[in-house]
Amino acid sequence: MKKFFAILLSATVLAAPLAAQAQDHHSPPERTRTVTRTVTVQKKVVVVKPRWSKGHRMTAAERRRMAEVRDYRRYRLSAPPRGYHWVKVDNDFLLVGIASGVISSFIVAR
Repeated sequence: MKKFFAILLSATVLAAPLAAQAQDHHSPPERTRTVTRTVTVQKKVVVVKPRWSKGHRMTAAERRRMAEVRDYRRYRLSAPPRGYHWVKVDNDFLLVGIASGVISSFIVAR
């Protein structure tokens, strides 16, 4: 009786891979469906302009993006005192300390 169960067990172990292979071979191919969707994304851009104030200390990043005004008379600005220079941001002119980055004066665009 033990021999019979051992033979039956070994036959099922050996036949299992053959049955699985036969099943995969005869199965119909799977159909895949590709769906293409067009998605429209609308972004709202908000531009925040900094409000300059007297005594505000500007960061190094802010100072790098500003253009120094060397011909201040062209814009009808007074001569900057020693240690200061005029810079133009958008249409605003700021009198900024060279070493400290503190705004001493500002003039809104004319």
